[in-house]
Amino acid sequence: MKTIRIGTRDSLLAMWQAEWVKSQLTKSYPRLHFELVPMKTKGDKILDVPLSKIGDKGLFTKELEQGLLSDELDMAVHSLKDMPTLLPKGLTISTFCEREEPRDVFLSKNGIALEDLPTGAIIGTSSLRRKSQLKHYRPDFVFVDLRGNLQTRWRKLTESNMDGIVLAAAGVKRLGWGDRITQILPENMMLSAVGQGSIAIEIAEQRSDIRELLSPLNHIETELAVRAERSLMRKLEGGCQVPIGALAQVVNEQITLRGMVASLDGVRLIKAEATGIDPDAVGIEVAERLVELGALSILAEIRT
Repeated sequence: MKTIRIGTRDSLLAMWQAEWVKSQLTKSYPRLHFELVPMKTKGDKILDVPLSKIGDKGLFTKELEQGLLSDELDMAVHSLKDMPTLLPKGLTISTFCEREEPRDVFLSKNGIALEDLPTGAIIGTSSLRRKSQLKHYRPDFVFVDLRGNLQTRWRKLTESNMDGIVLAAAGVKRLGWGDRITQILPENMMLSAVGQGSIAIEIAEQRSDIRELLSPLNHIETELAVRAERSLMRKLEGGCQVPIGALAQVVNEQITLRGMVASLDGVRLIKAEATGIDPDAVGIEVAERLVELGALSILAEIRT
């Protein structure tokens, strides 16, 4: 029986995602044996520094990608939002699994919604994207950096003076924590991270056998949406740790993409939107509209 090696980070959520992929493949190919290969990435090891200060070139993917390039792995399962828009030479994303809820959620200690929190409420998040949008919405909020896996973040909320934390809805739901969600944050308050909610499977380009094996798991509407979002990010030369938000939806083969760039203090926040059928073209169009509105000057300030 041939063994197919599936690389994954070793966090509870990453393992859930890899187990889900494994279960889907096992149903389709009962004569094959699928084995999970858990790994720790740089982003998993450095927990006392905000991600924005470490840099984001493959923080959560590099070790898995090295496994693909050295033929130690046959595929690697990622949260798409963790993946840089430019992949190492010889690697490709073969599969975009059907997207879970792409928005962010607020988990409140006392069940109080964001808009009802008292002045000076303390919010836990290390995401510059989330901080900048929430500062634009409520300049009085105070933020504390929050790193670690979801269990760690929930424990820190319960044991600290934080009023609440902001997380990706997809991860919260996948761990069965739906009852802990105080509210799903609307798009006009919080635009998602690029690719948020989608599980991506990365392979070596020459592995046509693995590409064919994975084809039943690819969800075309999800692929079109996240390709548009990643096109926007690529055009702006952004990264995971830059205040860029994007969310695309596909209806009747038409892709509508909304994009956002914000300053770190939340004072400047610009948005743009476009619709089309070519995901790369739609992403570029929204990026160019954001540039016309001043996106490059905002991003330049952040990078310096």
